[in-house]
Order: sequence, then structure tokens, then C-alpha cells
Amino acid sequence: MSDSHETDKNIEMWKIKKLIKGLESARGNGTSMISLIMPPRDQVSRVTKMLGDEYGTASNIKSRVNRQSVLGAITSAQQRLKLYNRVPPNGLVLYTGTIVTDDGKEKKVTIDFEPFKPINASLYLCDNKFHTEALSELLESDDKFGFIIMDGNGTLFGTLSGNTREVLHKFSVDLPKKHGRGGQSALRFARLRMEKRHNYVRKTAELATQFFINPATSQPNVAGLILAGSADFKTELSQSDMFDQRLQCKILNVVDVSYGGESGFNQAIELSAEILANVKFIQEKKLIGKYFEEISQDTGKYVFGVDDTLKALEMGAVETLMVWENLDVNRFVLKHSATGEIIIKHLNKEGEADQSNFRDPSTNAELEVQEKTSLLEWFANEYKKFGCTLEFVTNKSQEGSQFCRGFGGIGGILRYQLDIRSFDDLDDDEGVYEDSD
Repeated sequence: MSDSHETDKNIEMWKIKKLIKGLESARGNGTSMISLIMPPRDQVSRVTKMLGDEYGTASNIKSRVNRQSVLGAITSAQQRLKLYNRVPPNGLVLYTGTIVTDDGKEKKVTIDFEPFKPINASLYLCDNKFHTEALSELLESDDKFGFIIMDGNGTLFGTLSGNTREVLHKFSVDLPKKHGRGGQSALRFARLRMEKRHNYVRKTAELATQFFINPATSQPNVAGLILAGSADFKTELSQSDMFDQRLQCKILNVVDVSYGGESGFNQAIELSAEILANVKFIQEKKLIGKYFEEISQDTGKYVFGVDDTLKALEMGAVETLMVWENLDVNRFVLKHSATGEIIIKHLNKEGEADQSNFRDPSTNAELEVQEKTSLLEWFANEYKKFGCTLEFVTNKSQEGSQFCRGFGGIGGILRYQLDIRSFDDLDDDEGVYEDSD
């Protein structure tokens, strides 16, 4: 995961996620918002001609306001397409239109970019909102793994894709136990018991085919299968003739777990960590696990919180910078109106609402906002300057949730031991503002 290509891909995915969020919340007046997606090997000339035809059709819209905004959006799309001689290798995504901002004003937006991997969708829609469904599909991890957790009490079918786990189906079963009673009927009891077990394995095998084979292509819809359970049912299933041959060759691992159901599912994910090492969920657990290990051993090679992490970054001490992908902190570049001094502040929503943050504490002079950017965006653009790798983490795993809640969603693993507090003393002695450039 420290591989720079992998890091860049994760940052691209985060940027697309952020873009989707912004596009989905945008709303316009009338149907003046154009969503245009061109797959690789499409022709720019074809789309330009199609937009020309659309312009002719839109000229007949009765409502003057709506007509003007639609024609304006089509013209913006045509102008932007002139910048491209051909469609980029991964396709082209273009969003343009007039949106209504939070304060009721209208604002023209045009966004065009080449996605980080090929987009196999063709789309042209003129609506009162932007359509981002095709972009959301880009974020889905290519690798999806199937899990079957099977024991004497029931079976659970689940999938793990990226860092998202999903329970597809679970059912319980009541199997007769072995017992010494029955006398002459002991054989009949044993036969009934074997029959029930056999039917249970058959049902699980049939459901596995239903969930993990794509009916359209008749091929497995998962990259691999993990069978888990506390009894020998999982082994029985994997060796059974009733288990689909197409799935049999997809079995990556058969693991013993102490529980059934969802607890067994979580345990199976952990026990298969080596095999699923390239799945983001496992990578995230490993990364945050390593961070917590540094803390529990008190090595001094860790940092958390916005200010401390930024100080360590400035020193070049951070090896891996870890940030929650939904961290809601903005970076303000402020200018002192009297002295012209530049001050950097990092504020969350509460901090922004507090006006004292925009005044000089000693003179009460107003600080002028020169620049405001999301701290996440700033990290995505600047992290290479600090010689560290950047990892976005989610709060979907137990460790991730603990990191976001307990450590403010920002921290880092350091190259060497560092006592941040000692630098605080220096700052206090010299009277230097901790984040000033």
C-alpha cells in the first residue's frame, strides 16, 4: 500500500468521491444541467454533432428562462469539447450547467476530466441535477470476495469488496444431535441424522450458486471464495459433488472459526488476511493496527491531532500520514490587516463559527481571509513535498472508527522518535505562533 502508484490511485479515488458528493448536492433551475460521459474510443465529432442537434431542439423550448439556461449549458459543453482533439484513453466526463448556491445565487459550473480508469458508459442527460451513477461505479473495487460461514447452527453468505463487507443472506438450521438412545432404532436415527446433514449441505451449495454465480454470464461474480466454520461442514461442502465446479476452483482458503454468523464472518476476514492482503479493508486494519501498536508500546514514533501532525510534517518526520476521508477541517491563510503578517489556521465548523479566530488576540485587529481550502485537498496536493505517503482511512472498520473518534481522524507514523511537547515549550518561549509560515 506504500507503493506510490497505489497511493496515487487512492488519492484519485478520494477526489472522485469528493466530486461526486459535490455534484450530487448541486441543484439547478429548470433542466439546464448537462451530464455527458464519453467512453474510450468514442468520437468527439459525433458528440459535437449531437450537441448541435440538441441546440436546435432546445431553441423551441417555450419558457424563455429555461430556454436560455439550456442553450447556455449546451454552448458551454461545445466550447469545452473544442479543447479535445480526441477522447482520452480512459474516456471523458463533462458536467456543465447553472447551479443555485446555498445563498440563492446562480453560478455557472463546468467540470471536465479524464477518470483514473476506463469508464465504460455513454451518457448524455439534460436535467435539474447532475447524474453521477457511472462515476460511483468507478469507485467499486475490482476485487470482490465471497464468504460462506457454515456451522451446525446455520450458514451466512457475505461479500467483501474494498473495505465494504456485506451480508447477502443467512439462515439457521436445526440438526439432530448424536445420541446413544434408540436401541434397535439407533441405525434409523443415524440414517435420519445423515440425511438431514446431507440436505443442509445441498441447500448451502444451491444457495452458493445462486449468490456467487452471475446468471447472465454463468461465471462466478467473485474473485475468490473463503469457506469458514467451526465444525467440519465447510470441508464437507468444499469436497461435495453438489458444490458448483465453477465455484470450487475459486476457493482460496478454508478456515476454522470459533463462531458462526457475523462474528464468524469478521473472524474469517481476519484469518484470511494474508490471502486478501490487497483488499483495502485488511490494509486499513493493518495500517491502523500498526499505528495503535506504536501508541501501546509508547515508542514516541506516532503523532495525532491537526497541529501536532502538521508540526511533524514540517520537520519531515512523518513516514505515513493517515487522514479520515471525511475530515471536516479547513485551512485558512489569514493576513493581519495592520502588520501584513501571514497566519495559517486550521479550523473545523465550530472554529469557523467563532469570530475570535479571525482576530488578533493581542490587538483585536481583524485578520483578512486570503485563502480557504479543505485540509484534505491541501494534503492530497502537497503531501509529496513532505516526503511521506498519504493514506485515507474510513470509519467502517472497528479500528478505523476508533481512530476517527479517539484521535480526531488525523495522525501519522513517524520515521523517528519525536517529543512534540518539547517544541511547544520552544514556541511559548519565543512567542512564535505555532502554525505561522
